[in-house]
Amino acid sequence: MRVLALLDGTIADPDTPLVRADDLGLSRGDGVFESVLVVDGQPRELAAHLERLARSAAMLELPRPDLAAWERVTRAVIDAWPEPGELVIKLVYTRGPEFGDGGTTAYALGLSIPGAAARKRAAGVTAAVLERGYDPAVVDRAPWLLLGAKTLSYAVNMAAMRHAKTIGVDEVIFTGTDGTVLEGPTANVVLATGRSLRTPPPSSGVLAGTTQGALFRAAESAGWNTKVEPVDRSELARADGLFVVSSVRRITRVRVLDGVDLPDSTDLAAELTGLYESEY
Repeated sequence: MRVLALLDGTIADPDTPLVRADDLGLSRGDGVFESVLVVDGQPRELAAHLERLARSAAMLELPRPDLAAWERVTRAVIDAWPEPGELVIKLVYTRGPEFGDGGTTAYALGLSIPGAAARKRAAGVTAAVLERGYDPAVVDRAPWLLLGAKTLSYAVNMAAMRHAKTIGVDEVIFTGTDGTVLEGPTANVVLATGRSLRTPPPSSGVLAGTTQGALFRAAESAGWNTKVEPVDRSELARADGLFVVSSVRRITRVRVLDGVDLPDSTDLAAELTGLYESEY
């Protein structure tokens, strides 16, 4: 199921062409996006998603997005969605046609969430560690690499997920050339040890996670320690629990890493999921 809305809130036919063939979002990946989870009509972390959309747009030197308009178009999709339960809304913002009048392209697309996502949340996932090909030290001195921006240039991320399927695993965890943990192609990485949660810092070129942020706030309120700091590759298998965290995945445990069974974190995953859900 799909629901498409233009930035002015107009509901459009998702089967009718919307984007020009020379749109720079298509031809060069020159744009940004967000994926917002909606549960029973309530968008999760919408303000954080919109703030990140604005940060990503600034990194690409796109015109500053009208966040009030993006909030309204998100609500328009929700109001037009015909079923209860979950959906994900993709907010897409590009530089527009290469030979146009300088105007941007902007729309919101509501999509059903595949049933496999819920099954993986319950059963856990298998994962492999892959090198992302950059040293986190390059982030500050090479802003043109757009590390930490949520751009439409996801070809590498999708190639990593296809490679994961080829080698028979569900997920990927990227590392830098210095051996530190980064993120997944479409998720943040969280480690739990005792009553502490850790995640790699945005300064290493990873996206600041909206779901990860909500989890950490809830955990802190419940007395957990939370740290945003570098994590070495060797620490992944030693944690009490390893998780991939995103809007669609929510809190999903990794049960096998590089072919090795990890400690059973089923109960821990349930506890963290309960903390996350308590935010809503």
